[in-house]
Amino acid sequence: MRDTLPRPLAEIPRPGANAALFLRRWLANPLQMGSVVPSSPVLCQRIAERVTRGPDEYVLELGAGTGVLSRALLRHHVPPERLIVVEIEPAMAAWLRETLPGVRVVCGDAFDLARSLPPEARQRIGTVICGIPLVLLPLERQRRFLASLRSVAGSRGFLLYSYCITSPLPWRKLNLQARREAWTPWNIPPASVWRYTPAA
Repeated sequence: MRDTLPRPLAEIPRPGANAALFLRRWLANPLQMGSVVPSSPVLCQRIAERVTRGPDEYVLELGAGTGVLSRALLRHHVPPERLIVVEIEPAMAAWLRETLPGVRVVCGDAFDLARSLPPEARQRIGTVICGIPLVLLPLERQRRFLASLRSVAGSRGFLLYSYCITSPLPWRKLNLQARREAWTPWNIPPASVWRYTPAA
């Protein structure tokens, strides 16, 4: 596990998304990414508005890409030291470390969070946000993701943003409850924000 050391927020200016880096990653492995372009400001705002956490809890973002959503979360009053972003691609993780001072950036696997996350954050997660295109994965891989999530966040559930018209996950087969909480046509492609929680 590699993570960043906190730095003052003003030390590095807040850049926009690195579109070239984003496109190179998409071309190298399109199945790791849901879209060829970063999420729009409107979609990021829709997601950030649905984030909750207690004073001693963290917000966990999985599949942070170039950090456009991460910056929206910071603008939405998530303290940098309470934001953890997980990015599997080393070049993207390095970019995030340079552009998100104070945020803990983990270059690791969202399907093995018990190993990737720092011990102090485990079971102290207020909101999990997933940008991984889970809809493209087979059912067993989706189940592995849920098991990984439970290992660090218990039964808190997660937010998933997706470009599917209907639920991107077969929630009944996964023993989940599903609710679409937001939709915006002002994203390319239009996107929804889904909340999934374990079924009672």
